Amino acid sequence: MNDDLDQRAASLDTAHADTDLRARFELPEGVVYLDGNSLGALPVGVADAVASVIRGQWGTDLIASWNTHGWWDAPTRVGDAVGRIVGAAPGQVVVGDSTSVRLHQSLHAAAALRPDSSVVVTEADGFPTDRYVIDGVADQVGWRVVHARVDEIPGLLDDDVAAVVLSHVDYRTGELRDLPGLTAATHSVGALAVWDLCHSAGAVPVDLDTHGVDLAVGCGYKYLNGGPGAPAFGYVARRHQDTFVNVLPGWNGHAEPFDMATEYRGAPGISRARIGTPPLLSLLALEAALRAFDGIDIGDVRARSLSLTGFLRACIEALVPGAAFASPKDDAERGSQVGVHHPAAYGIVQALAVRGVVGDFRTPDIVRLGVAAPYLTHADMVTAARALRAVLLAEEQLDPAWATRHTVT
Repeated sequence: MNDDLDQRAASLDTAHADTDLRARFELPEGVVYLDGNSLGALPVGVADAVASVIRGQWGTDLIASWNTHGWWDAPTRVGDAVGRIVGAAPGQVVVGDSTSVRLHQSLHAAAALRPDSSVVVTEADGFPTDRYVIDGVADQVGWRVVHARVDEIPGLLDDDVAAVVLSHVDYRTGELRDLPGLTAATHSVGALAVWDLCHSAGAVPVDLDTHGVDLAVGCGYKYLNGGPGAPAFGYVARRHQDTFVNVLPGWNGHAEPFDMATEYRGAPGISRARIGTPPLLSLLALEAALRAFDGIDIGDVRARSLSLTGFLRACIEALVPGAAFASPKDDAERGSQVGVHHPAAYGIVQALAVRGVVGDFRTPDIVRLGVAAPYLTHADMVTAARALRAVLLAEEQLDPAWATRHTVT
């Protein structure tokens, strides 16, 4: 069995050699990194780029860097780079602040665009920040929040719905939602489709423009590899920009920011969604990180991801019979992660890390293995599955009751 998995891995890695971008990343030796859906790996060139910004730009050119090194335009310039990955034409994405801030801003804008509607619909078990922000904005604008399973949402839509807010990929299970279908269903009642792309940007084709998404947000530190705390992005479809109401009107979003006017007047285009002075070091680190996608079609990244995640699942099925998967088997329904249910999931994740396989735990019982396709191989998937088997066998030997919960043969 083991030899067969190795042979299959070698064959698949040969077949997908054109999309192996591991050389574009700095990864520690002896580690299979399956947590890129929490913090992406360090792309080659980012450390040098940041050092150049610190020493050459900030250190030498000082405040002139806002003009001579393009600091002022960075939020929209980097936004266009993100836009190429998420399927947005130039001038519709801005980068800066956090996902929480961008979602808060987007939901207030949605409320202003749909002033006569009083309901926001969202998933019942979404990411906590999204739920907190949705509930907070609902209190502020007078919305009633409806929580539902994603498959129930189309049947709940009517003319009183202002917006539908969903994550493109479920952060626990890796379930990929039907963005085109749910966006169309939302538009059928005149509501706005607002998408959280944190677990899909850089891993899954999103095609925001093609599918008519209204507003979207996402972070820069997962599959976009921008580094810890990398700034988030916000997408505002061009058709909404003239009427986009910025609930956080900072001076960077003013039509004439250097006039220092006493009254706010929003800038034209996507610059209207700018807020205050952006965190330049992390913003420019993200810009350097995005170069890892140069010359790469996100559809090819997706094809590699599906091969890797499908093979990882097959390896686990072969080595850990009876494994209870949290993530969908169907390619069309799976993002770029494989999750396994287990009552000892937290301990399993810690034990895997000791063996050089870094994944993470999601409550209540999921071993979550995120597959950042550009820098992982099919051979890595075999290594990860073998480590999982070894951890489970070790636990079984320590705990005689284990066999009543899980069987490894």
